Amino acid sequence: MWISFFKLRFFCCLLAVLMVVVLVINVTQVEYLDHETASATFIDSGGQFVFSQVTGISRNPYCGYEHQTLSSRERLEEDSLLAALQWQVPDVGPVPFLKSTDPSSSYFVILNSAAFFKVGSQLEVLVHVQDFQGKPKKYGGDYLQARIHSPKLQAGAVGRVVDYQNGFYKVFFTLLWPGRVKVSISLVHPSEGIRVLQNLQEEKPDRVYFKSLFRSGRISETTECNVCLPGSLPLCNFTDLYTGEPWFCFKPKKLPCSSRINHFKGGYLKGLLTAAENAFFQSGVNIKMPINSSGPDWVTVIPSSIKETNNLELSQGLGTFPSGYYYKNQWRPRKFKMRQFNDPDNITECLQRKVVYLFGDSTIRQWFEYLTTFVPDLVEFNLGSPKNVGPFLAVDQKHNILLKYRCHGPPIRFTTVFSNDLRYVANELNGIVGGKNTVVAIAVWSHFSTFPLEVYIRRLRNIRRAVVQLLDRSPKTVVVIRTANAQELGPEVSLFNSDWYNFQLDTILRKMFSGVGVYLVDAWEMTLAHYLPHKLHPDEVIVKNQLDMFLSFVCPLES
Repeated sequence: MWISFFKLRFFCCLLAVLMVVVLVINVTQVEYLDHETASATFIDSGGQFVFSQVTGISRNPYCGYEHQTLSSRERLEEDSLLAALQWQVPDVGPVPFLKSTDPSSSYFVILNSAAFFKVGSQLEVLVHVQDFQGKPKKYGGDYLQARIHSPKLQAGAVGRVVDYQNGFYKVFFTLLWPGRVKVSISLVHPSEGIRVLQNLQEEKPDRVYFKSLFRSGRISETTECNVCLPGSLPLCNFTDLYTGEPWFCFKPKKLPCSSRINHFKGGYLKGLLTAAENAFFQSGVNIKMPINSSGPDWVTVIPSSIKETNNLELSQGLGTFPSGYYYKNQWRPRKFKMRQFNDPDNITECLQRKVVYLFGDSTIRQWFEYLTTFVPDLVEFNLGSPKNVGPFLAVDQKHNILLKYRCHGPPIRFTTVFSNDLRYVANELNGIVGGKNTVVAIAVWSHFSTFPLEVYIRRLRNIRRAVVQLLDRSPKTVVVIRTANAQELGPEVSLFNSDWYNFQLDTILRKMFSGVGVYLVDAWEMTLAHYLPHKLHPDEVIVKNQLDMFLSFVCPLES
């Protein structure tokens, strides 16, 4: 019996080794070619690399953004960002659904899966994608997400994906804890779906539309608003005088532009895709579906020596990937020691005598909601603001803490925001004196996913300028940026708020704020690495880890 068992095990191992050898030969050939010919390398915030041959940037003009008055440095930066974000999807003409990427027939192989790895070692995984006819694909462009995890340890970390543009991908992981570590690879969108998303981004930026109510006495009118409005109808120009951020509404027929009283989300355009294009966005078929392993999907990791562990920690610097990992459900950044604020008194002690400003979308409003729920002395002051919109204010008079939340200016898909509360983050920052008792946190990303990237770059450029000025006049001010995060996706949500759109925004944000002197809460990795399902508004355990990181920047451990 034991002899038969060992024979069977030997045969399985031999088969796995032969399969790996074949894959390595294929990928090694392409890896050499791509490293020699690539003129630009795309690196996303989730670690996906695409070797490309970008020689120029050809983009559709949008609302005169190509005619912005930019300094030579700003123009160079924008061109560099747009070039880096060129996603290489081959122009192979219309692809029938059966020839698109099928996650159920695709597979991955762990290299050297039978070996024992030490903490700090690199793990490499080969992914081969196939179509719904079971045939290997000859081109890349799929959007994959990858992580390693140990469910019993509540541990997890993300991986870096390299696209070799021939149907093969390689994923690199850093093994950061001992034990049995499992590999998970998911197809977020096939390359055929990515091409559809690209076209929507360039050609249908108005697929989310907004409205404003104008009122004077008993007369009221509602008109459509956006960053850019087509046609020749008269417009109300609400472009911000200080930042130059454009915003327009169709002029009411009977009322003046000055009678605008609010802003709200109008809705989402329907019927954006053809039947053939809809096939690339099917829940349970090709949206965030797992790719299975053709062999073992786990490895054993043994502890490293104390000296090796110290060297691993010392080697981490700027640009560390991954930026951190979960262990026992606690986020562990690799560049500094994060504190755990498990008691409300710890948070009160940290924020005592401080003014905390939270600016941005609903993902940073979660921070306000968590703090006012978890800290009893932090009492929300009723400003009569619309629910889930704000502005909101909370006070702890005993400990002299002031907490404020305000949403960013349009575009913003909230239900109803009063016109007087439509404030741009840059303008709000310019009104802050700053100092050692001032803390600012910013999250601006989700509501820009449907627009061409130039719209987001412009917004961040204005915010960055205001942040730099704030830190110049008050260097001890703490400024924290919360990144984007992954979310649940279905056929409709994918067309407006896909992870693929948001990782582009996240990559831009990281590059534009690099070297500015701000702190980063890596919400992107914190959602991808966790075992809980992705949500636009992450569950409390993830929000708690985000706030522990935020508060650790405000009140770091004394060295």
